[in-house]
Amino acid sequence: MPSLPHFIACMLATAAAGFAVEPRAANSPGWIRVGGDRTGFVHEDGRVFVPWGFNYDHDRDGRLLEDYWDPEWATVEEDFREMRDLGANVVRIHLQVGRFLRGPAEPDTAALRRLRQLVALAERTGLHLNITGLGCYHRADVPAWYDALDEKSRWEAQAVFWKAVAGVCAGCPAVFCFDLMNEPILPGADKPEGGWLAAEFGGKSFVQRISLGLAGRRREDVAKAWVEKLTGAIRAVDTRHLVTVGEIPWGMTFPGAKPLFSDPDIGAPLDFASIHVYPKTGEIDRALPVLRDHARGRPVLIEEIFPLSCSATELGAFMVSSRGVAAGWIGFYWGRRPEEYDRDASVANALTRDWLELFSRLTPRMTSR
Repeated sequence: MPSLPHFIACMLATAAAGFAVEPRAANSPGWIRVGGDRTGFVHEDGRVFVPWGFNYDHDRDGRLLEDYWDPEWATVEEDFREMRDLGANVVRIHLQVGRFLRGPAEPDTAALRRLRQLVALAERTGLHLNITGLGCYHRADVPAWYDALDEKSRWEAQAVFWKAVAGVCAGCPAVFCFDLMNEPILPGADKPEGGWLAAEFGGKSFVQRISLGLAGRRREDVAKAWVEKLTGAIRAVDTRHLVTVGEIPWGMTFPGAKPLFSDPDIGAPLDFASIHVYPKTGEIDRALPVLRDHARGRPVLIEEIFPLSCSATELGAFMVSSRGVAAGWIGFYWGRRPEEYDRDASVANALTRDWLELFSRLTPRMTSR
Protein backbone atom coordinates (compact mmCIF):
# COMPACT_ATOMS: atom_id res chain seq x y z
CA MET A 1 0.00 0.00 0.00
CA PRO A 2 1.25 3.52 -0.74
CA SER A 3 2.29 5.57 2.27
CA LEU A 4 -0.18 8.22 3.37
CA PRO A 5 1.90 11.21 2.19
CA HIS A 6 2.08 9.82 -1.37
CA PHE A 7 -1.64 9.07 -1.43
CA ILE A 8 -2.34 12.62 -0.29
CA ALA A 9 -0.06 13.93 -3.04
CA CYS A 10 -2.00 11.93 -5.61
CA MET A 11 -5.33 13.26 -4.30
CA LEU A 12 -4.03 16.82 -4.39
CA ALA A 13 -2.86 16.35 -7.98
CA THR A 14 -6.31 15.03 -8.90
CA ALA A 15 -8.05 17.98 -7.28
CA ALA A 16 -5.65 20.45 -8.91
CA ALA A 17 -6.45 18.96 -12.29
CA GLY A 18 -10.12 19.74 -11.81
CA PHE A 19 -11.54 16.36 -10.74
CA ALA A 20 -13.31 15.37 -7.56
CA VAL A 21 -11.22 13.25 -5.20
CA GLU A 22 -12.67 9.77 -4.85
CA PRO A 23 -12.26 7.34 -1.96
CA ARG A 24 -9.35 4.94 -2.39
CA ALA A 25 -10.44 1.56 -3.77
CA ALA A 26 -9.67 -1.53 -1.73
CA ASN A 27 -7.80 -3.12 -4.65
CA SER A 28 -5.98 0.09 -5.60
CA PRO A 29 -2.47 -0.47 -6.97
CA GLY A 30 0.53 0.58 -4.89
CA TRP A 31 3.99 1.85 -5.76
CA ILE A 32 6.25 -0.37 -7.84
CA ARG A 33 10.05 -0.24 -7.80
CA VAL A 34 12.95 -2.26 -9.17
CA GLY A 35 13.83 -5.17 -6.89
CA GLY A 36 17.07 -5.38 -4.97
CA ASP A 37 18.55 -8.01 -7.27
CA ARG A 38 17.70 -5.80 -10.28
CA THR A 39 16.12 -8.63 -12.25
CA GLY A 40 12.47 -7.70 -11.65
CA PHE A 41 9.97 -5.48 -9.85
CA VAL A 42 8.51 -5.43 -6.36
CA HIS A 43 5.77 -3.71 -4.42
CA GLU A 44 6.65 -1.34 -1.60
CA ASP A 45 6.38 -4.16 0.91
CA GLY A 46 8.80 -6.34 -1.07
CA ARG A 47 6.25 -8.63 -2.74
CA VAL A 48 7.19 -9.55 -6.31
CA PHE A 49 5.31 -7.67 -9.04
CA VAL A 50 5.16 -9.21 -12.52
CA PRO A 51 3.90 -6.72 -15.15
CA TRP A 52 1.26 -8.61 -17.08
CA GLY A 53 -1.17 -6.84 -19.32
CA PHE A 54 -2.09 -5.11 -22.53
CA ASN A 55 -1.20 -2.36 -24.92
CA TYR A 56 -4.40 -0.33 -25.17
CA ASP A 57 -3.18 1.55 -28.24
CA HIS A 58 -6.37 1.72 -30.28
CA ASP A 59 -9.95 0.47 -30.25
CA ARG A 60 -11.67 -2.11 -32.44
CA ASP A 61 -12.02 0.45 -35.25
CA GLY A 62 -8.39 1.56 -35.17
CA ARG A 63 -9.11 4.84 -33.38
CA LEU A 64 -6.44 6.12 -31.01
CA LEU A 65 -7.35 6.66 -27.38
CA GLU A 66 -7.53 10.44 -27.67
CA ASP A 67 -9.96 10.07 -30.58
CA TYR A 68 -12.71 8.69 -28.36
CA TRP A 69 -11.91 9.19 -24.69
CA ASP A 70 -13.87 12.46 -24.51
CA PRO A 71 -17.17 11.46 -26.19
CA GLU A 72 -17.02 7.77 -25.21
CA TRP A 73 -15.56 7.74 -21.71
CA ALA A 74 -17.92 4.94 -20.68
CA THR A 75 -16.24 2.73 -23.32
CA VAL A 76 -12.83 3.40 -21.77
CA GLU A 77 -14.16 2.49 -18.33
CA GLU A 78 -15.66 -0.74 -19.67
CA ASP A 79 -12.44 -1.64 -21.47
CA PHE A 80 -10.38 -1.16 -18.30
CA ARG A 81 -12.70 -3.47 -16.39
CA GLU A 82 -12.49 -6.08 -19.17
CA MET A 83 -8.68 -5.95 -19.21
CA ARG A 84 -8.61 -6.38 -15.44
CA ASP A 85 -11.07 -9.30 -15.62
CA LEU A 86 -8.89 -10.99 -18.25
CA GLY A 87 -6.09 -10.99 -15.66
CA ALA A 88 -4.13 -7.82 -16.48
CA ASN A 89 -2.35 -5.73 -13.87
CA VAL A 90 -0.76 -3.25 -16.34
CA VAL A 91 -2.24 -1.24 -19.21
CA ARG A 92 0.09 0.52 -21.63
CA ILE A 93 -1.44 3.68 -23.09
CA HIS A 94 0.04 5.70 -25.96
CA LEU A 95 -0.23 9.49 -25.86
CA GLN A 96 0.04 11.56 -29.04
CA VAL A 97 2.26 14.62 -28.88
CA GLY A 98 -0.16 16.60 -31.05
CA ARG A 99 -2.95 16.10 -28.52
CA PHE A 100 -0.86 17.14 -25.51
CA LEU A 101 1.00 20.15 -26.92
CA ARG A 102 -0.72 23.17 -28.41
CA GLY A 103 2.65 24.61 -29.34
CA PRO A 104 6.35 23.99 -28.64
CA ALA A 105 6.07 25.33 -25.10
CA GLU A 106 2.32 25.08 -24.42
CA PRO A 107 0.82 21.91 -22.91
CA ASP A 108 -2.85 21.21 -23.61
CA THR A 109 -4.54 21.52 -20.22
CA ALA A 110 -7.72 19.72 -21.32
CA ALA A 111 -5.74 16.65 -22.40
CA LEU A 112 -3.82 16.69 -19.11
CA ARG A 113 -7.08 16.77 -17.16
CA ARG A 114 -8.35 13.78 -19.12
CA LEU A 115 -5.09 11.95 -18.42
CA ARG A 116 -5.60 12.55 -14.71
CA GLN A 117 -9.08 11.07 -15.05
CA LEU A 118 -7.51 8.01 -16.70
CA VAL A 119 -5.04 7.66 -13.82
CA ALA A 120 -7.98 7.81 -11.42
CA LEU A 121 -9.73 5.08 -13.43
CA ALA A 122 -6.63 2.88 -13.17
CA GLU A 123 -6.63 3.55 -9.42
CA ARG A 124 -10.26 2.44 -9.11
CA THR A 125 -9.83 -0.69 -11.20
CA GLY A 126 -6.59 -1.81 -9.53
CA LEU A 127 -4.47 -1.42 -12.66
CA HIS A 128 -1.07 0.17 -13.21
CA LEU A 129 -0.37 2.39 -16.22
CA ASN A 130 2.60 2.30 -18.54
CA ILE A 131 2.36 5.80 -20.02
CA THR A 132 4.12 5.90 -23.39
CA GLY A 133 4.54 9.34 -24.87
CA LEU A 134 5.38 11.42 -27.92
CA GLY A 135 3.26 9.35 -30.30
CA CYS A 136 2.85 10.45 -33.93
CA TYR A 137 0.92 7.36 -34.99
CA HIS A 138 -1.43 9.13 -37.40
CA ARG A 139 0.58 11.34 -39.73
CA ALA A 140 -2.40 13.55 -40.47
CA ASP A 141 -2.67 14.47 -36.78
CA VAL A 142 0.96 15.56 -36.39
CA PRO A 143 1.04 19.37 -36.07
CA ALA A 144 2.86 21.16 -38.87
CA TRP A 145 4.78 23.24 -36.33
CA TYR A 146 6.11 20.05 -34.69
CA ASP A 147 7.32 18.57 -37.98
CA ALA A 148 9.07 21.83 -38.83
CA LEU A 149 11.21 21.96 -35.66
CA ASP A 150 14.91 21.26 -35.87
CA GLU A 151 16.42 18.61 -33.62
CA LYS A 152 17.22 20.90 -30.67
CA SER A 153 13.80 22.57 -30.73
CA ARG A 154 12.03 19.23 -31.16
CA TRP A 155 13.81 17.82 -28.10
CA GLU A 156 12.84 20.96 -26.17
CA ALA A 157 9.18 20.45 -27.10
CA GLN A 158 9.42 16.79 -26.10
CA ALA A 159 10.81 17.85 -22.73
CA VAL A 160 7.82 20.20 -22.29
CA PHE A 161 5.51 17.26 -23.03
CA TRP A 162 7.15 15.02 -20.46
CA LYS A 163 7.41 17.63 -17.75
CA ALA A 164 3.69 18.35 -18.11
CA VAL A 165 2.65 14.67 -18.17
CA ALA A 166 4.90 13.72 -15.26
CA GLY A 167 3.70 16.75 -13.34
CA VAL A 168 0.05 15.65 -13.29
CA CYS A 169 1.02 12.03 -12.45
CA ALA A 170 3.61 12.70 -9.74
CA GLY A 171 2.59 11.17 -6.43
CA CYS A 172 0.16 8.70 -8.03
CA PRO A 173 1.19 5.04 -7.50
CA ALA A 174 -1.22 3.75 -10.17
CA VAL A 175 1.39 4.86 -12.72
CA PHE A 176 3.87 2.01 -13.18
CA CYS A 177 6.25 3.82 -15.52
CA PHE A 178 6.85 6.44 -18.18
CA ASP A 179 8.06 5.19 -21.57
CA LEU A 180 9.81 8.09 -23.30
CA MET A 181 8.88 7.01 -26.84
CA ASN A 182 7.70 3.99 -28.76
CA GLU A 183 10.52 2.54 -30.89
CA PRO A 184 12.83 5.52 -31.38
CA ILE A 185 15.51 5.13 -34.03
CA LEU A 186 18.49 7.10 -35.31
CA PRO A 187 19.64 7.81 -38.85
CA GLY A 188 22.60 6.10 -40.44
CA ALA A 189 25.96 7.81 -40.70
CA ASP A 190 25.83 8.19 -44.49
CA LYS A 191 23.14 10.78 -45.16
CA PRO A 192 20.43 12.82 -43.43
CA GLU A 193 16.86 11.51 -43.31
CA GLY A 194 14.00 13.33 -44.98
CA GLY A 195 11.41 13.00 -42.22
CA TRP A 196 10.89 12.17 -38.57
CA LEU A 197 8.60 9.18 -39.13
CA ALA A 198 9.58 5.81 -40.54
CA ALA A 199 7.38 3.56 -42.70
CA GLU A 200 3.81 2.89 -41.64
CA PHE A 201 2.49 -0.43 -40.40
CA GLY A 202 -1.24 -1.03 -40.60
CA GLY A 203 -1.84 2.64 -41.35
CA LYS A 204 0.07 3.88 -38.31
CA SER A 205 3.57 5.30 -37.82
CA PHE A 206 4.90 3.48 -34.78
CA VAL A 207 8.61 4.14 -35.41
CA GLN A 208 10.02 7.66 -34.99
CA ARG A 209 13.46 9.20 -35.47
CA ILE A 210 15.03 11.29 -32.72
CA SER A 211 17.47 12.89 -35.16
CA LEU A 212 17.51 13.50 -38.90
CA GLY A 213 21.28 13.54 -39.20
CA LEU A 214 24.29 12.69 -37.08
CA ALA A 215 26.43 15.59 -38.32
CA GLY A 216 29.63 13.80 -37.35
CA ARG A 217 28.33 12.57 -33.99
CA ARG A 218 28.26 8.97 -32.84
CA ARG A 219 24.82 7.37 -32.75
CA GLU A 220 25.50 6.35 -29.15
CA ASP A 221 26.17 9.94 -28.10
CA VAL A 222 22.98 11.23 -29.73
CA ALA A 223 20.88 8.52 -28.07
CA LYS A 224 22.47 9.21 -24.68
CA ALA A 225 21.90 12.96 -24.93
CA TRP A 226 18.25 12.45 -25.89
CA VAL A 227 17.60 10.07 -22.98
CA GLU A 228 19.27 12.47 -20.54
CA LYS A 229 17.24 15.42 -21.87
CA LEU A 230 13.86 13.75 -21.45
CA THR A 231 14.53 11.92 -18.19
CA GLY A 232 15.82 15.21 -16.82
CA ALA A 233 12.49 16.86 -17.67
CA ILE A 234 10.62 14.10 -15.83
CA ARG A 235 12.93 14.11 -12.80
CA ALA A 236 12.46 17.87 -12.42
CA VAL A 237 8.90 17.16 -11.24
CA ASP A 238 8.82 13.43 -10.44
CA THR A 239 11.66 11.55 -8.78
CA ARG A 240 9.84 8.29 -8.08
CA HIS A 241 8.14 6.78 -11.11
CA LEU A 242 10.15 4.37 -13.23
CA VAL A 243 11.34 5.46 -16.69
CA THR A 244 12.07 3.31 -19.75
CA VAL A 245 12.16 3.39 -23.58
CA GLY A 246 10.26 1.03 -25.92
CA GLU A 247 13.08 -0.50 -27.93
CA ILE A 248 13.24 -2.58 -31.09
CA PRO A 249 15.51 -5.59 -30.43
CA TRP A 250 17.53 -5.37 -33.61
CA GLY A 251 19.27 -8.64 -32.83
CA MET A 252 16.06 -10.41 -33.86
CA THR A 253 16.50 -9.05 -37.41
CA PHE A 254 20.25 -8.62 -37.63
CA PRO A 255 22.04 -11.34 -35.67
CA GLY A 256 24.80 -9.87 -33.56
CA ALA A 257 23.32 -6.37 -33.43
CA LYS A 258 23.81 -4.84 -29.98
CA PRO A 259 21.19 -3.01 -27.92
CA LEU A 260 21.27 0.77 -28.01
CA PHE A 261 19.01 2.17 -25.30
CA SER A 262 19.54 -0.90 -23.13
CA ASP A 263 23.27 -0.21 -23.07
CA PRO A 264 24.25 0.60 -19.44
CA ASP A 265 26.00 3.81 -20.48
CA ILE A 266 23.55 5.15 -23.06
CA GLY A 267 20.51 4.27 -20.97
CA ALA A 268 22.02 5.08 -17.58
CA PRO A 269 19.07 7.29 -16.46
CA LEU A 270 16.57 4.53 -17.36
CA ASP A 271 15.29 2.14 -14.70
CA PHE A 272 14.73 -0.92 -16.89
CA ALA A 273 14.79 -2.15 -20.48
CA SER A 274 11.63 -2.53 -22.55
CA ILE A 275 11.75 -4.49 -25.79
CA HIS A 276 9.19 -5.51 -28.39
CA VAL A 277 9.32 -9.17 -29.35
CA TYR A 278 7.35 -10.88 -32.14
CA PRO A 279 8.83 -14.40 -32.48
CA LYS A 280 8.69 -16.03 -35.90
CA THR A 281 7.83 -19.63 -36.63
CA GLY A 282 11.06 -21.55 -37.05
CA GLU A 283 13.06 -18.81 -35.33
CA ILE A 284 11.63 -18.95 -31.80
CA ASP A 285 14.99 -19.98 -30.34
CA ARG A 286 16.58 -16.78 -31.65
CA ALA A 287 14.53 -14.59 -29.33
CA LEU A 288 15.88 -15.83 -25.98
CA PRO A 289 19.55 -14.88 -26.56
CA VAL A 290 18.45 -11.43 -27.75
CA LEU A 291 16.31 -11.06 -24.65
CA ARG A 292 19.28 -11.95 -22.44
CA ASP A 293 21.44 -9.42 -24.26
CA HIS A 294 19.08 -6.62 -23.19
CA ALA A 295 19.11 -7.67 -19.53
CA ARG A 296 22.30 -5.84 -18.58
CA GLY A 297 22.04 -5.41 -14.84
CA ARG A 298 18.42 -4.21 -15.01
CA PRO A 299 15.01 -5.83 -15.44
CA VAL A 300 13.89 -6.41 -19.02
CA LEU A 301 10.19 -6.10 -19.82
CA ILE A 302 8.68 -7.56 -22.99
CA GLU A 303 6.53 -4.51 -23.62
CA GLU A 304 4.94 -5.79 -26.83
CA ILE A 305 4.23 -9.39 -27.78
CA PHE A 306 1.66 -11.01 -30.05
CA PRO A 307 1.39 -14.07 -32.37
CA LEU A 308 1.97 -11.88 -35.41
CA SER A 309 4.43 -14.27 -37.07
CA CYS A 310 3.83 -17.51 -35.19
CA SER A 311 0.98 -19.48 -33.68
CA ALA A 312 -0.44 -18.77 -30.23
CA THR A 313 0.87 -22.18 -29.13
CA GLU A 314 4.41 -21.27 -30.22
CA LEU A 315 4.11 -17.86 -28.58
CA GLY A 316 2.94 -19.40 -25.32
CA ALA A 317 5.90 -21.80 -25.31
CA PHE A 318 8.29 -18.88 -25.85
CA MET A 319 6.72 -16.82 -23.07
CA VAL A 320 6.98 -19.67 -20.59
CA SER A 321 10.60 -20.32 -21.61
CA SER A 322 11.44 -16.63 -21.14
CA ARG A 323 10.39 -16.53 -17.49
CA GLY A 324 13.97 -16.77 -16.28
CA VAL A 325 14.93 -13.60 -18.14
CA ALA A 326 11.86 -11.44 -18.73
CA ALA A 327 10.39 -9.56 -15.79
CA GLY A 328 6.96 -9.14 -17.43
CA TRP A 329 4.93 -9.32 -20.63
CA ILE A 330 2.48 -6.87 -22.24
CA GLY A 331 0.37 -7.97 -25.21
CA PHE A 332 -2.57 -6.27 -26.91
CA TYR A 333 -6.26 -5.62 -26.25
CA TRP A 334 -8.44 -3.74 -28.74
CA GLY A 335 -11.80 -3.32 -27.06
CA ARG A 336 -13.27 -6.80 -27.46
CA ARG A 337 -13.48 -9.83 -25.20
CA PRO A 338 -12.29 -13.17 -26.64
CA GLU A 339 -15.82 -14.40 -27.30
CA GLU A 340 -16.53 -11.34 -29.45
CA TYR A 341 -14.03 -12.49 -32.07
CA ASP A 342 -15.37 -14.91 -34.67
CA ARG A 343 -12.46 -17.12 -35.65
CA ASP A 344 -14.09 -17.88 -38.99
CA ALA A 345 -14.45 -14.22 -39.97
CA SER A 346 -10.77 -13.54 -40.66
CA VAL A 347 -7.23 -14.61 -39.85
CA ALA A 348 -6.83 -11.46 -37.72
CA ASN A 349 -9.89 -12.36 -35.65
CA ALA A 350 -8.65 -15.89 -35.10
CA LEU A 351 -5.18 -14.69 -34.05
CA THR A 352 -6.57 -12.13 -31.63
CA ARG A 353 -9.00 -14.55 -30.03
CA ASP A 354 -6.25 -17.17 -29.71
CA TRP A 355 -4.01 -14.55 -28.09
CA LEU A 356 -6.61 -13.41 -25.55
CA GLU A 357 -7.46 -16.99 -24.61
CA LEU A 358 -3.75 -17.75 -24.23
CA PHE A 359 -3.32 -14.69 -22.03
CA SER A 360 -6.10 -15.79 -19.70
CA ARG A 361 -4.78 -19.36 -19.50
CA LEU A 362 -1.25 -18.22 -18.73
CA THR A 363 -2.17 -15.57 -16.15
CA PRO A 364 -1.79 -17.75 -13.00
CA ARG A 365 1.44 -19.32 -14.20
CA MET A 366 3.17 -16.16 -15.44
CA THR A 367 2.29 -13.84 -12.56
CA SER A 368 3.34 -16.16 -9.72
CA ARG A 369 6.97 -16.01 -8.63
